Formats: sequence, structure tokens, C-alpha cells
Amino acid sequence: MTTYSSTLLRLLDERGYIHQLTDAHGLDKLASAGVVPGYIGFDATAPSLHVGSLVQIMMLRRLQQAGHKPIVLMGGGTTKVGDPSGKDESRKMLTGDNIKANIASIRTVFEKLLTFGDGPTDAVMVDNDDWLSQLGYVELLRTVGPHFTINRMMTFDSVKLRLEREQPLTFLEFNYMILQAYDFRELALTQGCRLQMGGSDQWGNIVNGIELTRRMESREVFGLTTPLLTTADGAKMGKTAAGAVWLNEDALPAYDFWQYWRNVDDRDVGRFLRLFTDLPLDEVARLETLSGSEINAAKTVLANEVTRLVRGDTAASAAEATASATFAGGGLGQDLPVLVCEGDAIGIVDALVGLGFAASRGEAKRLVAGGGARVDGNPVTDDSYAIPLNSNEIRVSSGKKKHGILRKG
Repeated sequence: MTTYSSTLLRLLDERGYIHQLTDAHGLDKLASAGVVPGYIGFDATAPSLHVGSLVQIMMLRRLQQAGHKPIVLMGGGTTKVGDPSGKDESRKMLTGDNIKANIASIRTVFEKLLTFGDGPTDAVMVDNDDWLSQLGYVELLRTVGPHFTINRMMTFDSVKLRLEREQPLTFLEFNYMILQAYDFRELALTQGCRLQMGGSDQWGNIVNGIELTRRMESREVFGLTTPLLTTADGAKMGKTAAGAVWLNEDALPAYDFWQYWRNVDDRDVGRFLRLFTDLPLDEVARLETLSGSEINAAKTVLANEVTRLVRGDTAASAAEATASATFAGGGLGQDLPVLVCEGDAIGIVDALVGLGFAASRGEAKRLVAGGGARVDGNPVTDDSYAIPLNSNEIRVSSGKKKHGILRKG
């Protein structure tokens, strides 16, 4: 392990955030000498970011914890273009009003994890639409164009992989890397920004921004990327069979968010505690040594800590109470999904679809046939079974981890 002198790089290294650095010695020296403004960009393609973005948000939190200044760059301008990195197809185009509404919604999560204000280490949020939409096309070609070669751009993974898959890459998307490089140069000028951070798939874009800033402004800036974050079984973070694990409460109930962390693979517990919580490292080390059924206690700590950071204390406590009532006591937690039913009975297939446990009747039938459906803890193997609505609340389960409530209307 590399030995760093700055609090910032020691913190990032100890918790597992560092994958690549453009100049480790130079950044370490800079971070030891004073406040380093650093940024990460987030496009606003939806009203919420998902768990796949949480490691980047936590990086900004670590930056602030180490005494430096986080800059949250919202891609109001670049969202209109679309980042081709890791994509097989073009994004759908959003209106300006859509993008502004998404940014306002996304900001609510950042306000829980960062301290915003006017102080030297207070976080700020800026929107690259403020400068990118003011650029004239000819001006951009003349001032920025000479610093990019098509030869080099064609070597970047974001371009190369799309072409290798014979997927179309529009000229619009091809320009994304130029606009992201321009962002770094703009933030260096207006915010004194010295560091861009991002996922490992952003390495080429970050290097572009460093080179453009050096060539146009003769300023030394730095880049840092995190490892590609996957679960122990190789799945991409933030995606489940049921869909994305959204950070915003109105996009995903707190209980479902809590359950995502409670159900992580045993092998991921220590790594996720380091990345996504503020627990001291000696406590993380203790928790990750637990094994067998005891590892579940560590998973509960992980779920509580992450939910508390992202959703708040009340949401975390309510989610844990719901889980305890549902699993330990056989009760019905208040945060479980509810389906209000009319009449005296509802078919098991309709119940599974209505609670969101299956996307279609066919999928629900397969779930029943596979032994994954239960009513009040009892297995149901007949997809024609009608659940009698003879009590106020009936628990329907899909597998061991998904539970919902049928309530008579």
C-alpha cells in the first residue's frame, strides 16, 4: 500500500476508493498544503441517482471530511448530449424543464451527505448548462478543437467499445468528451478547481480535461478514479432484478432501500462498510470478521448506516423495525408495499403482480410454479389459488426477502 502524507489520500486509500491517479505525488503534496477544490459530474437523466452513483457522492463527502471543498457539477448541458461511456445505445432527449426538475430532485440527496454554504470547505453545486449553452459552435471549434485529435478520441473505451459492438455512436455523443474536458477547464478558472474524480470508465475524459486545462490555461490539475464497482457475484452496483436502487425516497421506499443493503453478499460487507458508511475502520474490521449467521448482524449495521446517511434517522429506524416485525416476529411491518383489494378474494397471480413482485401474469405463474410464493408464510403452488380476504391484513411473500400486505378495501 502506498504511503501518503495528506489526510485526503490516506482516507481515500484506507477506505478503498483509489484506482488511478494522474500524479499521486503532486496531488498528495497539494492536499497537504491547503484546501483543494475537487469535483465530480453527475448527469440529470432521471429525478434520482441510483446506488451506482453513491460511491462518487461518498467521495465528495470524504473530500469534505478531509478539509477540502466539494464541487457538485450537475450536467444540465451534457445531459442534453449523452455520455457514451458504458452505453450500447443513445439516451432519449430530455427537455430543459425536465432536466431542471431532475436537478432539483437530485440535490435533495446531496444536501443530506454534504454541507453546503459559502465557507472555504463548504460544498457548492453548479450546472454546466450555464456555460456550455452559451458557447458558440465556431468559437468552440476554434478555441478547443485544435487540442483534440480524432485519432486519440477513437482510442477511448467509450468510443471503441461502442464501435466494436457495431452500435451507432452519434456525432452528438462523440462530442461529449470535449464538453466534459471543457468543464474541467471552466471550473479551474471560475472555482479554482484542482481535482476531478470519477469512476474508472471516466479516466479518458478526465485526462482530456487535464490536458486541455494545461494547454489552454497553463494550470496544473489532477485526476483520480475509483475502481469499477461490482458486487461479489459480478453484478453492477445499483441494479437488481426488480430494477434500479434509487437514492431518492419518492423513487424507492426506504424499506426496499434498506433491504438492498441488508441482502448484500457476505463477501461484500467489509468493502461496503468502508465505502458507504462513516464507521471507524477498526469497527469495520471487527464486523467483517463475523461469519455464519453472525454476519447478518453486520449486514443490519450496513443497512442502518447507509439508510441513515441517505434517507435519515427516521427512515432507517422504521425500515429496521419493519424488517424485525416481518422476519423475526412474523408480523407485518408498516413500510411494506400494500395492495388494497375489493371483494372477498384475490387470485395469487393478481396479488403478486399488484404488489410489484412480478412484472406480468406469466412471470407470477412461474414464481408460483417454482415454489417462491407464500401467503401468511404458507407455500402456494397452485397458480389458480384464490386468497380469501377474511382478515384485515394478509402477508404475501415472494421468496424469502420480498413481502407485501393485502388489505381489504
